[in-house]
Amino acid sequence: MSSFPFSDCFPDLLCSKASSCIIPSSAGEDYSPEYSSDFESPPPDFEESIVGLLEDERDLFRSISSQYSNHQSVDASVRSEYVAWIIKVQQHYGFQPLTAYLSVNYFDRFLLSHHLPKKNGWPLQLLSVACLSLAAKMEEPLVPSLLDFQVEGAKFIFEPRTIQRMELLVLSVLDWRLRSVSPFCYLRFFAHKIDPTGTYTAFLETNAKEIILKTIKEACFLEYKPSCVASATILCAANDLQEFAYITAQNAVSWCNGLIQEDEIMSCYQLIRRIVFSVMAYKQPKVLPHLRVMSTRASINTISSDSSSSSSSYKRRKLNNNSCANDDKRS
Repeated sequence: MSSFPFSDCFPDLLCSKASSCIIPSSAGEDYSPEYSSDFESPPPDFEESIVGLLEDERDLFRSISSQYSNHQSVDASVRSEYVAWIIKVQQHYGFQPLTAYLSVNYFDRFLLSHHLPKKNGWPLQLLSVACLSLAAKMEEPLVPSLLDFQVEGAKFIFEPRTIQRMELLVLSVLDWRLRSVSPFCYLRFFAHKIDPTGTYTAFLETNAKEIILKTIKEACFLEYKPSCVASATILCAANDLQEFAYITAQNAVSWCNGLIQEDEIMSCYQLIRRIVFSVMAYKQPKVLPHLRVMSTRASINTISSDSSSSSSSYKRRKLNNNSCANDDKRS
């Protein structure tokens, strides 16, 4: 593990943004974050809010997709390594799934717009720490120190001032836009569309969030809009319940005006199922309790039968030896 003090390897880590760029100088100037990360409770006109999100998503995705076509980002396996580290730290501290998602979102958007001196190694580690720190400050009530973020097998340890300068660079490259339309914005709305009674909405949301974290390492999902990912993940969560096994991508298209086409949702859905099942295949099969009891009883029966057979054979040997001794005495 290496330690990095303040380095001159990033000459643009010294951000030129003035404090007036962060907070408006005049009290009358309009200022508001672009999007709410999630809906704690549905607003009065929930569907109208979703339609607005879809419109903003289209504008944002159009500009990002053009960057993807003209930019060669890091190798997919390298990206997966650093995304996996972000998720480990998120789980280590019990952060919300949204915090991990936003960290990866900042990571990808930064690499689309900025060239790093190396496509692997400490620059990407520094970027990962900075993105995770920024996301945690946006979403978490309690945030660890910058040194404490560097856990779970971090290959390099950076001084806090180095991370702070990297944070400023990320903010500058992202044009200070840390609120982003994410799949989490849609999950509650889609869950209520599937189950208007609200009986299973919490289950559907929780499972969908877990699925998003399982698939976020795959770069192929960058091709899909957040609303498409949300539709596909909530479908996967719903299809695991017998009550909603009949719901398909065709139903999802009708949930809201302006939602993407059925074939895109189905393509994303099939990709998610393939990845989630491949992840599950690597896990060790669980031994059910009744099987464990049966095997224990079987082993006890085997031991008792072995001991009884050995005892009977011992008795036969003893009887044979006694009879032989009696024969010797008679002779």
